[in-house]
Amino acid sequence: MLKQTGENSTIDKIIEIKNKLGKEVVILTHHYQRKEVVDLGDHKGDSFDLSQKAAVDENAKTIIFCGVHFMAESAAVLSQPHQTVQIPDMDAGCWMADMADIVMVERAWKEVSKVVDTASITPIVYMNADASIKAFCGRNEGLVCTSSNADAAFKWAFDRREKIFFFPDEHLGRNTGHKMGLKPDEMILWDPEKPLGGNTEDDIRKARVFLWKGYCLVHTRFTTEQIEMKRKEFPDARIIVHPECTREVVAESDASGSTSYIVTYVDQAPSGSTIVIGTEINLIERLALEYPDKNVIPLHRSLCPNMYKISPENLLQVLENIGELNVVTVPEQIKNDARVALDRMLTLA
Repeated sequence: MLKQTGENSTIDKIIEIKNKLGKEVVILTHHYQRKEVVDLGDHKGDSFDLSQKAAVDENAKTIIFCGVHFMAESAAVLSQPHQTVQIPDMDAGCWMADMADIVMVERAWKEVSKVVDTASITPIVYMNADASIKAFCGRNEGLVCTSSNADAAFKWAFDRREKIFFFPDEHLGRNTGHKMGLKPDEMILWDPEKPLGGNTEDDIRKARVFLWKGYCLVHTRFTTEQIEMKRKEFPDARIIVHPECTREVVAESDASGSTSYIVTYVDQAPSGSTIVIGTEINLIERLALEYPDKNVIPLHRSLCPNMYKISPENLLQVLENIGELNVVTVPEQIKNDARVALDRMLTLA
């Protein structure tokens, strides 16, 4: 049972409602949420961890997702018939997810089909995308992935077909392909604003991975110059970055991985270690507080304003309006097809 901290505060009211509702409500908080929101959650994690939690919690009648909209939407796809999914702020979107929509994706798929047989291509969509694109992947023998399991998703795809169409994050796709031993010229960038994505027919025939031109504004703020400066300032530091960073930044770092990987990395580092991290600032600052015996510092201060839209105040609003305010729904046909792609992802675990 959560303890109250003071009279009439927002947090006290949240705790009071949570204690009253018990297991009927579950609050999921992404690693990039501010500390006061994470402290109020039942589970914290990256989008993969939280997707699993949403899929198996049978007791909860209401799932409140403290993250951006595509995450709550995926929880709605995976939810059971008796469950409702709510998000504290409907305007908490994702720039990367907005860089690809279903019309653009279907147009690209049609263009590719004029050059190669799409039966030779597995579509993989990063979790950071609209449910309609997840549904597209479900219908076309593809799947969803997160930064935690992109390697496994690529292997799964290549075991079945010759090529991958990966969207919407070019950098996660390129970094994953590089880890699998693909050469740079085997991965081509697909610009949806250009005919054939800006490629020749020969490029498309030779390519093994098509990388949608999309990126995360948080993670593309990190540079190799910042790494160079931190190495001079902290010669003994280890530098770890998220794989949504550019290939150059990942290559210059000591390790890269999902938010859950970063958390584990810090946890297992020896006491006294200096760890420089390239990801969203809220996670880094929380890790610095949780591991005072280690020097956890940001490569650069990079905040996701969409994640920051979730606050104790709007979390309280949805708790006071259970099942009514900011309910996230997905049309049934899209939900069914998207669930196929998400279930394939969960099976990889």
